[in-house]
Amino acid sequence: MKPIHPAFEHLLQLKDASLVELYIQLREVILDIHPEANELLYHTHALTSVYSITDKLGDGYCHIPIYTKHLNLGFNKGSLLEDPHGLLEGTGKFIRHIPIREVTDIDKKGVIELIALAVDFSLGDVDSEGYVTGETVNKIK
Repeated sequence: MKPIHPAFEHLLQLKDASLVELYIQLREVILDIHPEANELLYHTHALTSVYSITDKLGDGYCHIPIYTKHLNLGFNKGSLLEDPHGLLEGTGKFIRHIPIREVTDIDKKGVIELIALAVDFSLGDVDSEGYVTGETVNKIK
């Protein structure tokens, strides 16, 4: 498994231990599904890792924002994905999310399928020229 970037790790350790464990498990699931993912790291209103098929935020397919008491599995184009298990929440034009409060939320039927669908959707949605894979892009100041 790709190590967590030191700047992100430092901020992650300031979070509640239960959130850190959820984050690590969810990150592992995403990277197991798409090992070539680029990981873009941000610290704004939430500590967030974005998973993308390029090194651009706009090409991200999912993200994990870590808030004070919970985290989400966000889908950048979630409104365009089929969600037969009704897991996705949100009313934005594109972004949808699954609240992750405990490990069983990661293991729910349909979560892995949604991540795989998001990856496939992104691969078909972006020009394959200029792909970068497996990079960590630190945007944390």
